[in-house]
Amino acid sequence: MAEREETDLVVIGSGAGGLAAAVSAAVSGLRVIVLEATEVMGGTSAWSGGWIFAPGNPLARRAGITERDGAPRRYLQAVAGNYFKPEKVDAFLAAAPEMVEFFESRTALCFEAGLKIPDTYGHLPDAGQGGRSVIAAPFDARALGADLALLRKPMPETTFKGMTIQSGPDLRAFMTMLRSPRAFVHVTKRVLRHMRDLALHGRGMDLRNGAALMGRLLLSARQAGVDLRTGQQVQALDHEQGRVNGVILADGRRIAARRGVVLATGGFGQDPQLRAQLMTRPQENLALAVPSAQGAGLRLGQAAGGALDLDLANVTAYCPVSQVLWPDGRRGVFPHIIDRGKPGVIGVLADGRRFCNEGLGYHDYVTALLGAVAEDKPAVSWLVCDHRFLRRFGLGIVRPAPVPFGYWLKSGYLQRGKTLEDLAQACGIDPAGLAATVETYNTQARRGEDPLFGRGTTPYMRLQGDPEQRPNPNLAPIERGPFYAVKVVPGSFGTFAGLRTDGRARVLDAEGAAIGGLYAAGGDNASVFGGFYPAGGINLGPALTFGFIAGRHAAQEERA
Repeated sequence: MAEREETDLVVIGSGAGGLAAAVSAAVSGLRVIVLEATEVMGGTSAWSGGWIFAPGNPLARRAGITERDGAPRRYLQAVAGNYFKPEKVDAFLAAAPEMVEFFESRTALCFEAGLKIPDTYGHLPDAGQGGRSVIAAPFDARALGADLALLRKPMPETTFKGMTIQSGPDLRAFMTMLRSPRAFVHVTKRVLRHMRDLALHGRGMDLRNGAALMGRLLLSARQAGVDLRTGQQVQALDHEQGRVNGVILADGRRIAARRGVVLATGGFGQDPQLRAQLMTRPQENLALAVPSAQGAGLRLGQAAGGALDLDLANVTAYCPVSQVLWPDGRRGVFPHIIDRGKPGVIGVLADGRRFCNEGLGYHDYVTALLGAVAEDKPAVSWLVCDHRFLRRFGLGIVRPAPVPFGYWLKSGYLQRGKTLEDLAQACGIDPAGLAATVETYNTQARRGEDPLFGRGTTPYMRLQGDPEQRPNPNLAPIERGPFYAVKVVPGSFGTFAGLRTDGRARVLDAEGAAIGGLYAAGGDNASVFGGFYPAGGINLGPALTFGFIAGRHAAQEERA
């Protein structure tokens, strides 16, 4: 007979949604087992920028930020339009502040406020001007002790030799270290500490962003008594008469779960079959998700009677990316998050034309690119800049001065031309088209104007720019050769399509009835925002919040 054990709650997956559910339930008194398929924990959340969308959070309230009643809801409704999901949005908005307060007061997870981070679409009613997002406070990984080996290392492409850099003052110091003595001192201290940590521990220990979030959640789980297990493959959910009672592992072992199971396996970003089935132009969507994001949670949920929610504007959370070839032959993907909005860069198609507002959200860049290129043509764009821009801000994985960039030229990642025509020929861009576009752009940029797309006209765009650039922080001419370009294509942070759920994170069947004992969080729970990207942190915010909701509901539910 196969081995059988019992617990209160089983969580499948160890990203933000999974560990939020596990910690919430364990702190509430449940015995919890987390099953992770890989040998490390943290999922794609550990690779993320770490921002968490949580309107009405206590950090904003403590800073004196108050909003009109219903303002976040009205904004989200304006963004989502016909895809607005009132029950889930209302549940999210009610629970997000409670989630932040719970983790702050009961666990090792504490936050810093994003008081100056506005929502993406500042022209829409009730768009937030700051305070709706939080980020995990920096974390000294030494606190994990032996559990440090369980924490997924940060994504190499978004770190500096494995060192995580947090947006805001930390990133600003790195960007201005040659122009500010204070920034130079800050960067020097951080780099020296990091080099020491690499020598002593083989990895960075001063964690920021998603690495700090998952480090703190992992510590919280251990402190709450959560049973953390890696290398665990779940074959099926044990279910009967409309209720999930546990899991069946690949080796035949069974774990009975009196309060149910939470699916939090990270979506399907890396699964060829589900990508082909659900995505538009899947072959042109490079995933930033961890390799294990193979849709396991969706398949387990469907086999137990759960339905997929495809009533979404987009099934993936788009992000423009460039492909990276490292010196050792490894290939990677770099997300273009902060460079596009800086003054002195434009995105162009093969004909040399601009096609979008480069300073809008990363999701918008890709949707514009896919809309501008016929389906029978490759969805390719180029970010084009001059030498001044490259050394001041960097471009893609190319870091600003004083970091050298010769390797990226030799590898072909970065293209260079003495003139715009030379650059166009190197990239396969129409030379006349690029020259005409840059001439028009430069004339308008010198006046701080972008009549074509309106760059720099909202708080979100202006935050992405350079406050030293006037009159428009997002616009500067491209005029000082040599000129440079990086090839940018569609990618995605994760998937929006997932299991259909209600406001309590319970998985629903095709008729809309809740399946007893089955919850979904993170990428396994369909987008609460209808497949749109209304603000930074809209993946982690719902992941933590619906994980928290699932754990709390499981703890409160009495088994019939």
